[in-house]
Amino acid sequence: MTETLLAERPAVTNVDVLTIKDLKAYYINEHFGVRREVRAVDGIDLTVRRNEVYGIAGESSSGKTSLIKTTAGAIRPPMRVVEGSVKFDFGGKHIDVYAEPAKMQAARWQHLSYIMQGSMSVLNPVRRIKHAFNNFAYRHMGLDTAAFRHRVESHLQRLGLDPNVLEAFPHQLSGGMRQRVTIALATVCEPEFIIADEPTTALDVLVQQDVLGLIKEVQGRSGSSVVFVTHDMSVHAAITDRLAIMYAGRLAEEGPTRALFDKPQHPYTAHLIASLPALAISRPARVSLASRPALPIHHRAAASTRAAPSPLIAVPRRCRKCCPASPAAASPVSGPGRYRCNEPEPARTRSRHQALWRGGLFSRQSITAVNDVSFSLASDTPEIFAIVGRIRQRQIHHGQDDPRQ
Repeated sequence: MTETLLAERPAVTNVDVLTIKDLKAYYINEHFGVRREVRAVDGIDLTVRRNEVYGIAGESSSGKTSLIKTTAGAIRPPMRVVEGSVKFDFGGKHIDVYAEPAKMQAARWQHLSYIMQGSMSVLNPVRRIKHAFNNFAYRHMGLDTAAFRHRVESHLQRLGLDPNVLEAFPHQLSGGMRQRVTIALATVCEPEFIIADEPTTALDVLVQQDVLGLIKEVQGRSGSSVVFVTHDMSVHAAITDRLAIMYAGRLAEEGPTRALFDKPQHPYTAHLIASLPALAISRPARVSLASRPALPIHHRAAASTRAAPSPLIAVPRRCRKCCPASPAAASPVSGPGRYRCNEPEPARTRSRHQALWRGGLFSRQSITAVNDVSFSLASDTPEIFAIVGRIRQRQIHHGQDDPRQ
């Protein structure tokens, strides 16, 4: 599959279409004087070049979807952009997403489109497919009704879809067909920049290959830049030019895809690549991280201090256990990528006592749920720690729950 998708790639230029500088976007809730925040995007710097497929990978809740929503200017409360800038260059037309919202709104679908995660998130289940094209793309193309219909039908045929799908309801199409329709919907205006948020999720391998080939075909025809988000590292290896690894809302490593797969610099990246299944009869034992990956920042301070992240370094490599006094003291490594150091967290020993309350205002009862529990996990040797016990059972005495349970 890799050779097929790489065969007709357009040449990547040195022109930056997207530039993100020190982007910080937090989910902030304030209730009864208490402020809580989740730093989903915390100090991101990256650029995407013209004709480039830029991949973003990472575990769930690492901030991938929050990053691309912020990039597209599609944020809603409680998410807020705290700091930083997102700028596009559409053939000399410069747009600052958050400083010029009117220009950004006019650029949607014509210059920037979004393939959302899950086709049913886009298609209205009670309306025909043609209404989705009318709602999203009609006003951006400046055509009359007949010309617009002809343009959509021609586009569907180029993508291998029967124009009759416009008269179908979403539930009448298979999952692969719906995903192809969403790709056609996002590319009918031939935008210069496409954001694809896990477009191959929940698709079988054969349909996944068709969808990836379709995205590459569209990109090769229009010369678009693509930001491709997925958990599947094998998909990134097949389709992306550069790859960024996200962890805890920050970039842990970034570089050319082939170089990153051949020689990952960050332990977290190495373990993501090692998680790919192999069909070999014999393979080395799969090794896990000795502990939870550290926050991808230099000179990691206590959680309460919220130390600011240092920029990704391009040449010097920091050691895994601690950071040297200066980058110049570190050993240089070859490669065009950039990465952060990783400081494993030490083993933890905790003792907890937690009491829960149940009942009404005048009949509250205390239930001891966790009582004097202590355990530790080794940091030098990978181990699996199991907790076994029975489900909490209730004993009925005279029609009431026993408070001792």
